[in-house]
Amino acid sequence: MAYRAARQVNSRYVSGNLAHDYDYLEREERRRAERERQEYVRRPAPRKRVASPPKRRERIRVSNAVVLGFLAAAAAAVLLLMGYAQLATISNQVVRQQKTLASLQEERVKLVARYEKTFDLAAIKEAAEQAGMAKPSASQIYYVDLSAPDNVVLYDRAEENAVSRAAASVGQDVASIVEYFK
Repeated sequence: MAYRAARQVNSRYVSGNLAHDYDYLEREERRRAERERQEYVRRPAPRKRVASPPKRRERIRVSNAVVLGFLAAAAAAVLLLMGYAQLATISNQVVRQQKTLASLQEERVKLVARYEKTFDLAAIKEAAEQAGMAKPSASQIYYVDLSAPDNVVLYDRAEENAVSRAAASVGQDVASIVEYFK
């Protein structure tokens, strides 16, 4: 049985020993002859076709709704692609800005370290002592009591009459005109 299964898979070789199958051509010739004989017996007589006038195909009409649907789908695809392009551009800008932010943060750390080096407390204390500065004594300290509420005194100006106000207004107008032409 294994021999037949191997022959059906590859009929040119005998099961596993790579020897040529010399009966192959004879078997194929017998099979072909048997098929031809069966087709000859089964084959019905050819029918004669009656000449009929050629049929005209109906013209296919495309609905306006279908055309509008395809146009809408194409527009949506174009808008989607444009959105992806904008998204890629914005993502690229974000990455650039993040790199810039990282470099600026590094620079900030360096500058803060330099700034803190300038405020060496020992050096400041030594410079103050050389300048003759000292901590204040208890007799030099004064405390101010600010517990009282704030109050404001508003003094009214003396009221001007209408003529003096008009003269002041005209004087301001003349001054602004003169300033404009300078």
